[in-house]
Amino acid sequence: MAEVLLRRWGAGKFVSYSAGSYPKPEVNPLTLQLLVRLQLPTDGLRSKSWDEFSRPGASELDFVFTVCDKAAGEVCPIWPGQPITAHWGVEDPAAVEGSEEVKLAAFHKIFRELESRIKIFCSLPLSSLDRVRIKEHMDEIGRGKA
Repeated sequence: MAEVLLRRWGAGKFVSYSAGSYPKPEVNPLTLQLLVRLQLPTDGLRSKSWDEFSRPGASELDFVFTVCDKAAGEVCPIWPGQPITAHWGVEDPAAVEGSEEVKLAAFHKIFRELESRIKIFCSLPLSSLDRVRIKEHMDEIGRGKA
């Protein structure tokens, strides 16, 4: 979801990727269902490991956001190029149990949380901020204080 949202709100400013420490073989079908329902593009989306971005020759990253609540306790790779990192923990909607309606509501809730944070991030005047201030803003956004 975050990859699609950053493509939308950061169009022309950012190239976005989403990856995880233990990716599933495919993008969660409820994620795809929600994105289609919201008329957002799903082309090119695939489940991928963050290892792809730590290999030689990988795309250089300027920013890395961890979003899964569990990610704050996981060991993250050392990112080439020293991107600015922040933790924006959200509940894992794939872990929600119940009817498909309950699960889809959880995905929609997380979508809204991520969209709010990404919109704030995309509105930052990055060219006029140094790395320390950018990091502070990113952390504030993750804490819901931006």
